[in-house]
Amino acid sequence: MTGERVTSPKGTEEDRAFERTIRPREFGDFVGQRKVVDNLRTYIEASKRRGDPALDHVLFSGPPGVGKTTLAHIIARELDRNMVGTSGPALERAHDLAGILTKLGKGDILFVDEIHRMNKVVMECLYSAMEDFYIDIVLDQGPGARTVKLNLERFTLVGATTREGILTGPFRSRFLIRERLSPYPPEDLAQIIRRSAAILGSTMTDEAVDRLASRSRGTPRVANRLLRRLGDVALVKGTGVITPEIAEQGLAMLGIDKWGLEELDRRMLSVLFRNGGGPVGLKTISVAVDEEEDTLETVYEPYLIREGFIHKTPKGRMATEKAFKIYGGSEGMLDGLFEE
Repeated sequence: MTGERVTSPKGTEEDRAFERTIRPREFGDFVGQRKVVDNLRTYIEASKRRGDPALDHVLFSGPPGVGKTTLAHIIARELDRNMVGTSGPALERAHDLAGILTKLGKGDILFVDEIHRMNKVVMECLYSAMEDFYIDIVLDQGPGARTVKLNLERFTLVGATTREGILTGPFRSRFLIRERLSPYPPEDLAQIIRRSAAILGSTMTDEAVDRLASRSRGTPRVANRLLRRLGDVALVKGTGVITPEIAEQGLAMLGIDKWGLEELDRRMLSVLFRNGGGPVGLKTISVAVDEEEDTLETVYEPYLIREGFIHKTPKGRMATEKAFKIYGGSEGMLDGLFEE
């Protein structure tokens, strides 16, 4: 998976190419996040009835892989407008932003993924663009520097972030529509898996679907990634049908145990067990498992906390009673994890 662990919710280029083939194109095909979808439908319909040239700016927050990009595409399609996509890290200078904004037509959508990683100067340039639909560009340097005001067509900015809290107040306040997406329950993931399997031409039993849904970490991207791998296992080691036995075999090959944890999760728990269950600081865990603190905190830790394996305290992370009960507080955590 081009360097990403199979359970990582972060998207790779391979993921994005694959997701384009299975991405829902309208709200009726989008599974889950009912409150968010209902709200967006209402706002879009109201905008159409008012005859507004553009929808109010939209900010999607939530963990990676839960549908923020997909919803941006659906908004553009529902409004029958073009969408231009970019990411926060790609917008390094104000001139980069100006080049994109000046090419937008009336009512077009500018989608910025990882908007919290945008350069602060570029973010501040967006203030006037979002509110009054113009942008000031500084030409030349020194005594001869001058400012040029560029008027823009009314557009809709759709931002996606996993770290809404680090956005500045003035920037966040310019998004009049703010929606948070949550991890998916297994029943919604099961619907997504069935839909993806049908598109891919894969056959799965209901029990295999349920097993995959329960171990996909509440994330459609992870579910679809695992589905592809299980399809490979079924083709080579079975009859082509993803049965419960094939699902278990494939998940074991990927290192995913019956509780949905993979190697890095278990290594994190093992660090806590070696220290009496904690508390252990994030920096210490990071060094022990050879992974960046930010990745542990934003990608892996949320699932462990949500599933009740660890909890955070002012002094550090601690293993829970559930973790000790399941894994025995032992460093030999790989033994017997994949048995029926």
